[in-house]
Amino acid sequence: MSDETPATEPRPPIPLLDKHLCFTLYAASRAITGAYRPLLEPLGLTYPQYLVMITLGEHGSLTVKELVALLQLDYGTVTPLIKRLEANGLLQRRRQADDERVVHVALTDDGLALHTRLSDVPPVIAEAAGLTYDEVTTLQNLARRLTANIDGHTTGVPTAKK
Repeated sequence: MSDETPATEPRPPIPLLDKHLCFTLYAASRAITGAYRPLLEPLGLTYPQYLVMITLGEHGSLTVKELVALLQLDYGTVTPLIKRLEANGLLQRRRQADDERVVHVALTDDGLALHTRLSDVPPVIAEAAGLTYDEVTTLQNLARRLTANIDGHTTGVPTAKK
């Protein structure tokens, strides 16, 4: 090796699968959304539809743009959810009079009635999780911080070469 060639540090080995934070979070997400399935199916809802129902029940009428932002999803994901819930009579869409590009969504009377029944779901999920209130709060705070950190950071991972 010449004096002009910089020494390179050996790369650390890739961690085992169960040591990857991404996999741990992915597995936890799949487990918790899977726990919702048997609770939501009798109500005619999928987990993403449940999130829309919860959000509209909490906020009332929202624009699609606001709903997209609150759910942290894209329009291509939210629009079919809205259409399906509307077809099922659970929400209604209306265009804003002064700007027809703006669409408001709100729960119908049937949607509000179903929203009331959704209050039975969280206690069952909490029991399945087996965590204390403080543990859930800590986990949520860490997950929110992780999300904000990742959203605000460029990883610097090189892209694959073709």
